[in-house]
Amino acid sequence: MRSRWIKLTLGLYLSLVLIACSNKAPESTDTNQPATSTTNTAKTQQAKPKAAAVSVVVPAGTVVTVRLGQALGSKISTPGETFAATLASPVTVGGNTVIPIGANASGIVVDAKPLGKFKGAATLDLKLTSINVNGADHNVETSALIRTAKGKGKRTATMIGGGAGLGALIGGLAGGGKGAAIGAVAGAGAGTAGTVFTGNKDVVLPAESALSFRLNQPLELR
Repeated sequence: MRSRWIKLTLGLYLSLVLIACSNKAPESTDTNQPATSTTNTAKTQQAKPKAAAVSVVVPAGTVVTVRLGQALGSKISTPGETFAATLASPVTVGGNTVIPIGANASGIVVDAKPLGKFKGAATLDLKLTSINVNGADHNVETSALIRTAKGKGKRTATMIGGGAGLGALIGGLAGGGKGAAIGAVAGAGAGTAGTVFTGNKDVVLPAESALSFRLNQPLELR
């Protein structure tokens, strides 16, 4: 009788244990489900491809016109001196503005010689070196803009690859200050709005003068 009672007690105990285990199993499964879902979501987010950066290329040969932030001259400037400028007109690609008016730019004085120190001619040679677009400076390689004055009444100017030289040449042929003024206007119509004031001896470009440079290399903007 005692043995039978022990067997019944053990059987009841085992039944209770089995019931308890069966109730806990679903809870464990439910607990793991949110973690699995979170892991899958993280993997999905990581798998999303990153958007490719869009870049625009300003082709070589594009004319960039800037307005000087300071006066430059064959007598007042020195080779290696940098100058500040802002874009006087927008740069467009495919009809869309990629560099707006007012964008900051900088350049360098390649050469500057007063009258009488280089075979009697005053020379001012400039290049644009960088343009700031959306807060980032982009180095540029441009044509040289050269202004020369060869004695009284003989004024010449050239912009390699541009139309500035034509206006200054007209001014030189006309002679005198009045001829130079006429030449400056003609030069503006030929491709640059820059005005050259040479005075009696040296080349001077006042602040706010508009000068045009031509890109020698494509400019990539991101």
